[in-house]
Amino acid sequence: MNTLKEGEDYYFNEEGLMVLTKKFHLQKGFCCGNGCKHCPYDFKNVTEPLRTELLKKRAVNNDGCFLSFKHEKKAFGRNP
Repeated sequence: MNTLKEGEDYYFNEEGLMVLTKKFHLQKGFCCGNGCKHCPYDFKNVTEPLRTELLKKRAVNNDGCFLSFKHEKKAFGRNP
């Protein structure tokens, strides 16, 4: 992969965390299983029950912005 470009491959959210874009994930070519906010692969490698929860939230919001910062921290084993 080439050098990442801010605004194309990633951006920083309100908490200052780097968020990878859908474009980045498409170039990567597969789901990493981390429940990424902009995963274009329907969370294929995310374990259950988190995968089902993420898919439901995506369907309800239908805007690609389905994970809150608090949820991401929980999903990755960090304390909120």
